[in-house]
Amino acid sequence: MTQASAAARVARRRHDREIIALAVPAFGALVAEPLFVLTDSAIIGHLGTAQLAGLGVASALLMTAVSVFVFLAYATTAAVARRVGAGDLQAAIRQGMDGIWLALLLGAAVVTVVLPTAPALVEVFGASDTAAPHATTYLRISALGIPAMLVVLAATGVLRGLQDTRTPLYVAIAGFVANAGLNAGLVYGAGLGIAGSAWGTVIAQCGMAAAYLLVVVRGARRHGASLKPDAAGIRACAQAGAPLLVRTLSLRAILMIATAVAARLGDADMAAHQIILSLWNLLAFALDAIAIAGQAIIGRYLGAGDAQGAREACRRMVQWGIAAGIVLGLLVIVTRPLFIPLFTGDSVVQNTALPALVVVSVSQPISGVVFILDGVLMGAGDGPYLAWAMLLTLAVFTPVALLVPVLGGGLTALWAAMTLMMTVRMLTLWQRSRSGRWIVTGATR
Repeated sequence: MTQASAAARVARRRHDREIIALAVPAFGALVAEPLFVLTDSAIIGHLGTAQLAGLGVASALLMTAVSVFVFLAYATTAAVARRVGAGDLQAAIRQGMDGIWLALLLGAAVVTVVLPTAPALVEVFGASDTAAPHATTYLRISALGIPAMLVVLAATGVLRGLQDTRTPLYVAIAGFVANAGLNAGLVYGAGLGIAGSAWGTVIAQCGMAAAYLLVVVRGARRHGASLKPDAAGIRACAQAGAPLLVRTLSLRAILMIATAVAARLGDADMAAHQIILSLWNLLAFALDAIAIAGQAIIGRYLGAGDAQGAREACRRMVQWGIAAGIVLGLLVIVTRPLFIPLFTGDSVVQNTALPALVVVSVSQPISGVVFILDGVLMGAGDGPYLAWAMLLTLAVFTPVALLVPVLGGGLTALWAAMTLMMTVRMLTLWQRSRSGRWIVTGATR
């Protein structure tokens, strides 16, 4: 073995250890998040169909509102990681505090909008007359927890930037356990019904935010970072997050268009689409965990001025993404006869879903590359390019998806269009990664 090959092997092992150390806890934290909604559904489902339907509408509104601001985590991770790489922990935590203050301001603004408009929002989402009162009650109470939810996003980004994904895992697990206990006690023990579930979730989210703030404040005091709001810093965080907001809204538009097209195909296609989309989201958690590791690692390398290390880390993470995609694709193929019956016994829905799942399985290696390069460019602070690339993807996907009901092919054709969408994303991200224009070293971009 030559000296160069030995050095390359050592570098790969170092990158592998870093990726595993960050990605595994990140995956656990990501999986814990949807368990909040599942727990609420399980508890409220025993109150009645109207209550469960109301929860479904309110949860969709809340998750949409929160997911729009996911840039609070992404942008903060990249900015903090750069300063960590530059060896300035005080500035790193100060940057994180700016993100947290921005989260509080945005959260307060959302609450101000949601509280008076809750009945109208519920009506827009098509809640029935029996479900609407329950949806409005849950939405109005849960909205009070939105500032805490956004603080959790921003603080999670701070800790990821500090190369710590274990604390978010521990907080997520504690939050899930607290949420389950509070909901059961308030819904049944206190007899508050769906309102009790909403209050339980608000209390759990506030507890999670408090735990994060305790960790960040301790770090700030240890390194002498100011906790006061800084207008310039908050404005800079908002400017850095704006392109990622465009990216997120474009992605949400793609998913909404796909669901709308599936609904036009018929009830069986829509039911099968919902099953496949749930699986697709679950697979995304596994790939997103590696992408989160990429955000933190790339930001740190660039902050340290190590352009070569950033390139090597990017290359290794792409290899991880492809390998993970192949494994996940094979798992989908092998388990699809067992997976679909868990959700439906309708043979028509099952037969509709099976061929579409084959398309999903084949596309997983593509998804692996997309998620990884997305994380790499986020870690590099290359938000403007990500925004334009996603807008281009939306422009390509929309006419193709809308032609599916016209040209035929059903749900399988729709998921082929989704694969085309991921392919366009992969090509735009691959071109950017090959160009090297994302490699900008230093504590700030």
